[in-house]
Amino acid sequence: MAATPPICDFGWKAQDFSLLGIDGKTTTLDDVRGPKGTLVMFICNHCPYVRGIISRLTGEVAELQANGIGVVAIMANDAASYPADSFDNMKIFAAENNFSFPYLIDETQEVARAYDAVCTPDFFGFNAHDELQYRGRMDASRTELVEGAERDLVKAMLQVAETGKGPSQQIASMGCSIKWRESA
Repeated sequence: MAATPPICDFGWKAQDFSLLGIDGKTTTLDDVRGPKGTLVMFICNHCPYVRGIISRLTGEVAELQANGIGVVAIMANDAASYPADSFDNMKIFAAENNFSFPYLIDETQEVARAYDAVCTPDFFGFNAHDELQYRGRMDASRTELVEGAERDLVKAMLQVAETGKGPSQQIASMGCSIKWRESA
């Protein structure tokens, strides 16, 4: 089911996390924070919206990293109900797509809940003071790449890196809803 996150809550503070990465190491917000900002992405392996943009997203992320933005991806889906999102499949997906950033599993879904993540992909762009400045889409692409699309995520995060502030006008991301575990 497609979902759309809310508008950017400017100034909302990044929530710390300590999650296992596909490299076998535990990673925290401090580990990924960039000198000019941080991009926290909620993605997964099976979502057609993520699969549709991943080839472009990895290039966009590399440009952001080169400009002082730290980047991390978090997979919060219920892998028991969606085995394509298993930890082993996360490793395969990251290798196939040449991830240059940590890919972490949020098994308890506590981090996704703390961020109020809604869909995959869901992008949270913070400035150097961990204040939310961007919660929008990568570009106009959805399940297929749109050629020549405006580079919303890159432009916004480069603006954040330069000024500490994100654009006042943002277009929400769209993707598959987070696959929450059933309450006990």
